[in-house]
Amino acid sequence: MNHDINQSLGAIWRIESPKLIARLSRITRDVGRAEDLAQDAFVAALAQWPDEGIPRNPGAWLMTTAKRKAIDQIRRDETLHRKSEQLAAQVAALESLSDFAEAYEEIDDDMLRLIFVACHPLVSRDAHVALTLKLVAGLTTAEIAQAFLTSEATIAQRIVRAKRSLSEACVPFEVPSGRERQQRLASVLETIYLIFNEGYAATAGDDVLRPELVDDALRLGRMLAQLMPHESEVHGLVALMELQASRMRARVDTSGETILLLDQDRTKWNRLLINRGLAALARAATPGVYTLQAEIAACHARAATPGQTDWGRIAALYGELTRVQPSPVIELNRAVAVAMAHGPQAGLDIADRLLDEPALRSYHLLPSVRADLLSKLGRSGEARAELKRAARLARNKRDQNVLLKRLSHL
Repeated sequence: MNHDINQSLGAIWRIESPKLIARLSRITRDVGRAEDLAQDAFVAALAQWPDEGIPRNPGAWLMTTAKRKAIDQIRRDETLHRKSEQLAAQVAALESLSDFAEAYEEIDDDMLRLIFVACHPLVSRDAHVALTLKLVAGLTTAEIAQAFLTSEATIAQRIVRAKRSLSEACVPFEVPSGRERQQRLASVLETIYLIFNEGYAATAGDDVLRPELVDDALRLGRMLAQLMPHESEVHGLVALMELQASRMRARVDTSGETILLLDQDRTKWNRLLINRGLAALARAATPGVYTLQAEIAACHARAATPGQTDWGRIAALYGELTRVQPSPVIELNRAVAVAMAHGPQAGLDIADRLLDEPALRSYHLLPSVRADLLSKLGRSGEARAELKRAARLARNKRDQNVLLKRLSHL
């Protein structure tokens, strides 16, 4: 298999696997089986496509192959013989999918259903988020572990337990209503935002951005806002994602390297997304976790130049955010805002208090922030040591390059 085909197949799997798994989960009512079927279909593609060429619609080809394998499995499964009606219904549902390109237009609904299923109360918070990031966002176990600041083994165990719990409970593959939907909402919002974050600032790999994940998260968020129009935090999350996504064209240079917020060309910011974000923010009446973050993003969006940024308000908003949801990562962001509003020493005092936080021991942005503040205070030697440490901890190669470039400038 040549290098170009190998790269193409990898890209197709990353894009198509979440859609396949979501669709198959709805049909089979079994997340674990759906994942296995999707993988089996891709194995078939690996065997055929290098010789026959990649089909014009690879997603439909994979869905067709997975469907055939599902029918074979269902017919072979002796444990289903006592459930002939259910067997007949499942086979009929699969065999009725004659137009797979048309079926793929329904994928977004299936992906949202899959998130609600994964966020069932039977599954712990950490487990259902990990499961959804793997199935819907297509993240690897290593990438999820980086997002959670934990080990790969821990994440793998959570995913296995989550799939087993959902399978044993025969959880309906649907978006719940009423109180049950409300109970799962916080987990669903968190999961969608984690998908967005992995697309907006990839934790590992060679690229800063993964636009397909940003698009998926935005689509899911907008759909959820239509489903639950009176939920303030839903609009807050949509506002936050729209406003952050508006900066994507300015986030990387022509070589793919990261451009920091204050150095970005603001004429490249997408005004349509900014306006959509501000409109969603206006519908978010309650200052919750996502709404407060959206307010912060709005402060940047409203500033025509970096010098016009209201850092005092941003620092105050981060203070409110830490009261609503205490988090060392949020506190680190507050340190940056306080430094911009009140000077580098004030920010460094906050960052220094985070040095013993277990969750931040492998988080490259803590030494990166400290390096910037130490440099502004003229403590170049300490700043260089922190930049070296940050570069060692960074998992994304583009982030490493930025840190090493800053180190060379010092």
